Amino acid sequence: MTDEQERVLIERAQADPLEFAVLYDRYVDRIYNYIYQRTGNSSDAEDLTAKTLLRAYSHLGGYVFRGVPFSAWLYRIAHNVVANWHRDRHRHPVVALDALVVQEEDGDGPEDVTQAQEEQKFLREAIRLLSPERQQLLILKFSEGLTNAQIARVMDRTEGAIKSLYHRTLLDLRVNLQGETAG
Repeated sequence: MTDEQERVLIERAQADPLEFAVLYDRYVDRIYNYIYQRTGNSSDAEDLTAKTLLRAYSHLGGYVFRGVPFSAWLYRIAHNVVANWHRDRHRHPVVALDALVVQEEDGDGPEDVTQAQEEQKFLREAIRLLSPERQQLLILKFSEGLTNAQIARVMDRTEGAIKSLYHRTLLDLRVNLQGETAG
């Protein structure tokens, strides 16, 4: 979709709330994936995705297209929703049911599944030791597959700043992973 097509679509949604459904359909999976990577729980990700898109819908009238992809605006809303969720969660800890479910993949035995889950757990814990900004960078890069230029627009930074942040993030992640495996 070109910038012009996206701008027209947004203007239609601003004029007719039913047109927001097109934007919703276009972005719901990407926003869900982003939030899931930040929460690690499908139920929470579903709730927070709904909250994000409801907030976008309710504030769409104030959105002004400035040549930056609409997704950048949505990712910022999602980032804020997740940050609030993490803050609230620290005040009221909850055990996620997703963490208790063991799913076997095709052809993998219980030992393989357990080892894969342990590796994923170490990686998630190492990533969660990073700042929210660095977590966001990794999710946008690896889960969403965005380029450095796209990430720069989402995070409101220069492409050079994103490259530098990415390099420092990988170094810190390596240190965190070494700490997880040593401990």
